[in-house]
Amino acid sequence: MSSKDEKNLSQVVDKIAGMDEPRRSVVQRVHEVVMAAAPDLKPRIWYGMPAYALSASTPALVTLRNDERLNLAITEKAAFRAAGGADGQLMPAAWYFETVDDATEARIAEIVRSVVD
Repeated sequence: MSSKDEKNLSQVVDKIAGMDEPRRSVVQRVHEVVMAAAPDLKPRIWYGMPAYALSASTPALVTLRNDERLNLAITEKAAFRAAGGADGQLMPAAWYFETVDDATEARIAEIVRSVVD
């Protein structure tokens, strides 16, 4: 891990640590799920929130937001695939959550892996 990657990871860890409970624990768990699902992604701060990119110098592909609601989002920099079905060409790009159970954790891992595969 380069010093830039280490600095970026430290900023993400600090950002999460500065969040109020219970969201801090939820975002920490999601961060761990993202890192386990796609260990090659590099954590960084993107528009003030934790995010994950292919390298320290490329745009974020996945972001975590702690606004009125917690959300996991795929950025416009990720390769999108048409949703098909009733949604036609609409692309699912954001998922809101308040807690993370085993099923949500598995879905988050699936979403993250779809961005890097």
